[in-house]
Amino acid sequence: MTATTAVNSAAGNTADIAAIERFLYRETDLLDSNDLDSWMALFTEDGTYWMPVAPDQQDPHGHISILFENRAVMAVRAANFGHRLAASMEYPVRCSHLIGNVRLLALDASSGDCTVRSNFQAVLYYREQRLFAGTYTHKLQRVADGYRIEQKRVDIINCDANHKSILTYI
Repeated sequence: MTATTAVNSAAGNTADIAAIERFLYRETDLLDSNDLDSWMALFTEDGTYWMPVAPDQQDPHGHISILFENRAVMAVRAANFGHRLAASMEYPVRCSHLIGNVRLLALDASSGDCTVRSNFQAVLYYREQRLFAGTYTHKLQRVADGYRIEQKRVDIINCDANHKSILTYI
């Protein structure tokens, strides 16, 4: 590992930022291709996807959120998204995600689990083009073949604005 790809923890262990970035890039590739089944497979069994409605929202349980989904709700959304009678199939949904400035917030030296934050921009086209931007916070669980998402928090810049229906994940 080079100095540019490894971040030292207080305990002397390292997190491979390049491997984390590759994982996050794979996630955005799956979202860009609308492969929601493969995207859901990146989550732990108890994994959640959360989009707060307020910039300083501390948890998804004590306040309404734009989205807060577990794997069961994600599976329903994925099935509806691909269903031949779903509105999302009337026109193609096209996405392009750009992710950068990936930084390590926390590292559990014993397990390799970590929390990373990154900046993103996502362009979604479905009848009209919409732009989303903000930060992702991923709580990642270290597994034998890489990482799994325990929680993905999506803080969009205009989270407290009125939004049209969000057809797919950002």
